[in-house]
Amino acid sequence: MIDPLYALYAVFSVLFGLVLGSFWNVCIARWPEDRSVIHPRSQCPSCGTMVEARDNVPVVSWLLLGRKCRTCGWPIPATYPLTEVLGGLLGFLVFRRFVPTPFDLDPAHLAAAALYFVFVGALVIGSFVDIRHRILPDEVTIYAIPVGVLGCALLEVLGYTGWMAVGWRQAVVGALLGGVFFGGMALAALFVSGREALGWGDVKLLAMIGSFLGAHPAIVAVTMMASITGSVVGIGMTIWHQRRVYLPFGPNLALWALVYLLYGDELMKRFLPALFVWLPGP
Repeated sequence: MIDPLYALYAVFSVLFGLVLGSFWNVCIARWPEDRSVIHPRSQCPSCGTMVEARDNVPVVSWLLLGRKCRTCGWPIPATYPLTEVLGGLLGFLVFRRFVPTPFDLDPAHLAAAALYFVFVGALVIGSFVDIRHRILPDEVTIYAIPVGVLGCALLEVLGYTGWMAVGWRQAVVGALLGGVFFGGMALAALFVSGREALGWGDVKLLAMIGSFLGAHPAIVAVTMMASITGSVVGIGMTIWHQRRVYLPFGPNLALWALVYLLYGDELMKRFLPALFVWLPGP
Protein backbone atom coordinates (compact mmCIF):
# COMPACT_ATOMS: atom_id res chain seq x y z
CA MET A 1 0.00 0.00 0.00
CA ILE A 2 1.28 3.46 -0.94
CA ASP A 3 1.93 5.77 1.99
CA PRO A 4 -0.16 8.95 1.38
CA LEU A 5 2.42 11.32 2.86
CA TYR A 6 5.25 9.74 0.88
CA ALA A 7 3.17 9.94 -2.31
CA LEU A 8 2.49 13.63 -1.59
CA TYR A 9 6.20 14.33 -1.25
CA ALA A 10 6.89 12.42 -4.47
CA VAL A 11 4.32 14.48 -6.37
CA PHE A 12 5.75 17.66 -4.87
CA SER A 13 9.24 16.64 -6.03
CA VAL A 14 7.95 16.43 -9.62
CA LEU A 15 6.14 19.79 -9.43
CA PHE A 16 9.12 21.43 -7.75
CA GLY A 17 11.35 20.02 -10.49
CA LEU A 18 9.10 21.43 -13.19
CA VAL A 19 9.26 24.88 -11.64
CA LEU A 20 13.03 24.68 -11.20
CA GLY A 21 13.30 23.48 -14.79
CA SER A 22 11.64 26.72 -15.85
CA PHE A 23 14.20 28.65 -13.80
CA TRP A 24 17.00 26.63 -15.43
CA ASN A 25 15.81 27.98 -18.80
CA VAL A 26 16.32 31.53 -17.52
CA CYS A 27 19.82 30.70 -16.25
CA ILE A 28 20.77 28.99 -19.52
CA ALA A 29 19.68 32.06 -21.50
CA ARG A 30 21.13 34.78 -19.26
CA TRP A 31 24.28 33.58 -17.51
CA PRO A 32 26.38 33.31 -20.70
CA GLU A 33 25.61 37.00 -21.25
CA ASP A 34 26.33 37.95 -17.61
CA ARG A 35 22.74 39.05 -17.08
CA SER A 36 20.75 38.81 -13.86
CA VAL A 37 18.36 35.88 -13.55
CA ILE A 38 16.14 37.88 -11.19
CA HIS A 39 15.58 41.20 -12.95
CA PRO A 40 13.88 41.79 -15.27
CA ARG A 41 11.39 38.97 -15.07
CA SER A 42 10.94 36.54 -17.97
CA GLN A 43 10.36 38.18 -21.35
CA CYS A 44 10.03 37.17 -24.96
CA PRO A 45 13.48 37.10 -26.63
CA SER A 46 11.93 38.41 -29.86
CA CYS A 47 9.65 41.31 -28.89
CA GLY A 48 10.77 41.88 -25.28
CA THR A 49 7.24 41.64 -23.84
CA MET A 50 7.19 40.55 -20.21
CA VAL A 51 5.73 37.07 -19.83
CA GLU A 52 2.50 37.10 -17.83
CA ALA A 53 2.03 34.71 -14.91
CA ARG A 54 -0.60 32.72 -16.84
CA ASP A 55 1.92 32.18 -19.64
CA ASN A 56 4.68 31.03 -17.29
CA VAL A 57 3.23 27.72 -16.10
CA PRO A 58 5.76 24.96 -16.91
CA VAL A 59 4.87 22.92 -20.03
CA VAL A 60 1.14 23.78 -19.81
CA SER A 61 1.55 27.39 -20.99
CA TRP A 62 3.70 26.28 -23.93
CA LEU A 63 0.93 23.93 -25.06
CA LEU A 64 -1.94 26.41 -24.49
CA LEU A 65 -0.06 29.15 -26.37
CA GLY A 66 0.32 26.89 -29.38
CA ARG A 67 4.10 27.02 -28.93
CA LYS A 68 4.16 30.73 -29.82
CA CYS A 69 4.56 34.06 -28.03
CA ARG A 70 1.16 35.56 -27.24
CA THR A 71 2.25 39.01 -28.45
CA CYS A 72 4.45 38.56 -31.54
CA GLY A 73 3.93 34.93 -32.51
CA TRP A 74 7.63 34.07 -32.07
CA PRO A 75 7.90 30.25 -32.07
CA ILE A 76 8.97 29.12 -28.59
CA PRO A 77 11.63 26.40 -28.93
CA ALA A 78 10.71 22.94 -27.70
CA THR A 79 13.85 22.98 -25.56
CA TYR A 80 11.99 25.18 -23.05
CA PRO A 81 9.30 22.64 -22.08
CA LEU A 82 11.74 19.75 -22.49
CA THR A 83 14.04 21.33 -19.91
CA GLU A 84 11.06 21.71 -17.59
CA VAL A 85 10.07 18.08 -18.08
CA LEU A 86 13.68 17.09 -17.43
CA GLY A 87 13.53 19.08 -14.20
CA GLY A 88 10.38 17.22 -13.12
CA LEU A 89 11.88 13.83 -13.94
CA LEU A 90 15.17 14.56 -12.18
CA GLY A 91 13.32 15.99 -9.20
CA PHE A 92 11.51 12.68 -8.78
CA LEU A 93 14.64 10.56 -9.35
CA VAL A 94 16.67 12.55 -6.82
CA PHE A 95 13.84 12.31 -4.28
CA ARG A 96 13.63 8.53 -4.73
CA ARG A 97 17.43 8.24 -4.51
CA PHE A 98 17.73 10.09 -1.19
CA VAL A 99 14.31 9.33 0.32
CA PRO A 100 13.80 5.73 -0.82
CA THR A 101 11.11 4.75 1.71
CA PRO A 102 8.44 6.45 3.86
CA PHE A 103 10.67 5.75 6.88
CA ASP A 104 13.24 8.15 5.41
CA LEU A 105 10.93 11.17 5.49
CA ASP A 106 13.05 13.04 8.01
CA PRO A 107 14.93 16.38 7.89
CA ALA A 108 18.30 14.74 7.11
CA HIS A 109 17.14 12.75 4.07
CA LEU A 110 14.98 15.60 2.76
CA ALA A 111 17.91 18.02 3.13
CA ALA A 112 20.10 15.59 1.17
CA ALA A 113 17.50 15.44 -1.61
CA ALA A 114 17.31 19.25 -1.73
CA LEU A 115 21.11 19.68 -1.76
CA TYR A 116 21.67 17.20 -4.55
CA PHE A 117 18.85 18.58 -6.65
CA VAL A 118 20.76 21.88 -6.57
CA PHE A 119 23.79 19.90 -7.76
CA VAL A 120 21.76 18.33 -10.58
CA GLY A 121 20.51 21.76 -11.62
CA ALA A 122 24.10 23.02 -11.88
CA LEU A 123 24.99 20.03 -14.07
CA VAL A 124 22.03 20.59 -16.40
CA ILE A 125 22.58 24.34 -16.75
CA GLY A 126 26.30 23.91 -17.33
CA SER A 127 25.73 21.23 -19.97
CA PHE A 128 23.24 23.28 -21.99
CA VAL A 129 25.43 26.40 -21.87
CA ASP A 130 28.55 24.44 -22.81
CA ILE A 131 26.79 22.88 -25.80
CA ARG A 132 25.48 26.22 -27.02
CA HIS A 133 28.31 28.61 -26.15
CA ARG A 134 31.36 26.40 -25.45
CA ILE A 135 31.72 27.89 -21.96
CA LEU A 136 30.90 26.75 -18.43
CA PRO A 137 29.53 29.64 -16.31
CA ASP A 138 31.26 30.31 -13.00
CA GLU A 139 27.82 30.30 -11.36
CA VAL A 140 27.58 26.52 -11.81
CA THR A 141 31.25 25.72 -11.27
CA ILE A 142 33.49 27.76 -9.00
CA TYR A 143 30.65 29.58 -7.19
CA ALA A 144 28.87 26.29 -6.47
CA ILE A 145 31.84 24.73 -4.65
CA PRO A 146 31.09 26.41 -1.28
CA VAL A 147 27.48 25.22 -1.62
CA GLY A 148 28.71 21.64 -1.97
CA VAL A 149 31.13 21.83 0.97
CA LEU A 150 28.71 23.64 3.30
CA GLY A 151 25.84 21.36 2.21
CA CYS A 152 27.86 18.24 3.03
CA ALA A 153 28.79 19.80 6.38
CA LEU A 154 25.11 20.48 7.11
CA LEU A 155 24.16 16.89 6.29
CA GLU A 156 26.88 15.75 8.69
CA VAL A 157 25.42 17.95 11.44
CA LEU A 158 21.93 16.59 10.76
CA GLY A 159 23.26 13.05 11.15
CA TYR A 160 22.64 11.96 7.58
CA THR A 161 24.09 8.50 6.92
CA GLY A 162 22.57 7.53 3.57
CA TRP A 163 23.96 7.56 0.04
CA MET A 164 26.39 10.44 -0.53
CA ALA A 165 27.08 10.97 3.17
CA VAL A 166 30.55 12.17 2.25
CA GLY A 167 31.08 14.73 5.01
CA TRP A 168 32.73 18.12 4.69
CA ARG A 169 36.30 16.74 4.73
CA GLN A 170 35.69 14.51 1.71
CA ALA A 171 33.94 17.43 0.02
CA VAL A 172 36.98 19.67 0.51
CA VAL A 173 39.37 16.96 -0.70
CA GLY A 174 37.11 16.29 -3.68
CA ALA A 175 37.13 19.97 -4.66
CA LEU A 176 40.91 20.13 -4.30
CA LEU A 177 41.43 16.93 -6.27
CA GLY A 178 39.18 18.13 -9.08
CA GLY A 179 40.71 21.60 -9.18
CA VAL A 180 44.37 21.25 -8.27
CA PHE A 181 45.18 17.78 -9.59
CA PHE A 182 43.32 18.06 -12.88
CA GLY A 183 44.41 21.66 -13.26
CA GLY A 184 47.99 20.42 -12.98
CA MET A 185 47.26 17.77 -15.60
CA ALA A 186 45.85 20.44 -17.91
CA LEU A 187 49.01 22.54 -17.53
CA ALA A 188 51.22 19.51 -18.10
CA ALA A 189 49.31 18.55 -21.25
CA LEU A 190 49.57 22.14 -22.50
CA PHE A 191 53.33 22.16 -21.84
CA VAL A 192 53.93 18.79 -23.55
CA SER A 193 51.60 19.05 -26.54
CA GLY A 194 51.43 22.80 -26.97
CA ARG A 195 47.63 22.78 -27.04
CA GLU A 196 44.88 22.78 -24.47
CA ALA A 197 43.75 19.22 -23.66
CA LEU A 198 41.40 20.13 -20.82
CA GLY A 199 39.63 23.49 -20.63
CA TRP A 200 39.73 25.47 -17.39
CA GLY A 201 35.95 25.43 -17.30
CA ASP A 202 36.16 21.62 -17.18
CA VAL A 203 38.69 21.82 -14.34
CA LYS A 204 36.36 24.07 -12.34
CA LEU A 205 33.44 21.75 -13.11
CA LEU A 206 35.45 18.79 -11.79
CA ALA A 207 36.20 20.74 -8.62
CA MET A 208 32.49 21.46 -8.22
CA ILE A 209 31.60 17.80 -8.79
CA GLY A 210 34.19 16.78 -6.19
CA SER A 211 32.75 19.21 -3.63
CA PHE A 212 29.37 17.45 -3.85
CA LEU A 213 30.38 13.83 -4.48
CA GLY A 214 33.66 13.62 -2.58
CA ALA A 215 37.10 12.62 -3.81
CA HIS A 216 37.22 8.86 -4.10
CA PRO A 217 35.81 6.94 -5.83
CA ALA A 218 33.49 9.60 -7.31
CA ILE A 219 36.03 11.81 -9.09
CA VAL A 220 38.00 8.77 -10.25
CA ALA A 221 34.92 6.98 -11.60
CA VAL A 222 33.36 10.06 -13.22
CA THR A 223 36.59 11.13 -14.91
CA MET A 224 37.37 7.61 -16.07
CA MET A 225 33.97 7.02 -17.66
CA ALA A 226 33.77 10.51 -19.17
CA SER A 227 37.21 10.10 -20.71
CA ILE A 228 36.35 6.71 -22.20
CA THR A 229 33.03 7.79 -23.69
CA GLY A 230 34.46 11.12 -24.82
CA SER A 231 37.30 9.37 -26.64
CA VAL A 232 34.97 6.88 -28.31
CA VAL A 233 32.52 9.54 -29.44
CA GLY A 234 35.32 11.88 -30.52
CA ILE A 235 37.00 9.22 -32.64
CA GLY A 236 33.66 8.25 -34.16
CA MET A 237 32.83 11.87 -35.04
CA THR A 238 36.29 12.43 -36.50
CA ILE A 239 35.94 9.37 -38.75
CA TRP A 240 32.41 10.38 -39.76
CA HIS A 241 33.33 13.99 -40.65
CA GLN A 242 36.84 13.07 -41.85
CA ARG A 243 38.29 15.89 -39.80
CA ARG A 244 38.89 16.66 -36.15
CA VAL A 245 35.66 17.66 -34.41
CA TYR A 246 35.58 19.65 -31.18
CA LEU A 247 33.20 18.23 -28.59
CA PRO A 248 32.62 20.03 -25.28
CA PHE A 249 33.75 17.83 -22.40
CA GLY A 250 31.53 19.47 -19.77
CA PRO A 251 28.27 17.68 -20.73
CA ASN A 252 30.13 14.36 -20.68
CA LEU A 253 31.41 15.01 -17.15
CA ALA A 254 27.96 16.18 -16.07
CA LEU A 255 26.27 13.09 -17.49
CA TRP A 256 28.53 10.68 -15.62
CA ALA A 257 28.32 12.73 -12.43
CA LEU A 258 24.53 12.42 -12.68
CA VAL A 259 24.74 8.68 -13.40
CA TYR A 260 27.06 8.24 -10.42
CA LEU A 261 24.74 10.24 -8.17
CA LEU A 262 21.65 8.23 -9.08
CA TYR A 263 23.08 4.75 -9.65
CA GLY A 264 26.71 4.85 -8.57
CA ASP A 265 26.50 2.26 -5.81
CA GLU A 266 25.03 -0.44 -8.05
CA LEU A 267 27.24 0.39 -11.03
CA MET A 268 30.38 0.42 -8.93
CA LYS A 269 29.55 -2.96 -7.40
CA ARG A 270 29.01 -4.44 -10.83
CA PHE A 271 31.70 -2.84 -12.98
CA LEU A 272 34.36 -1.43 -10.61
CA PRO A 273 34.19 -3.65 -7.51
CA ALA A 274 37.74 -2.81 -6.49
CA LEU A 275 36.67 0.78 -5.83
CA PHE A 276 33.42 -0.12 -4.09
CA VAL A 277 35.05 -0.41 -0.68
CA TRP A 278 35.55 3.36 -0.76
CA LEU A 279 31.93 4.23 -1.45
CA PRO A 280 30.47 6.68 1.13
CA GLY A 281 27.29 5.73 2.91
CA PRO A 282 25.61 2.31 3.17
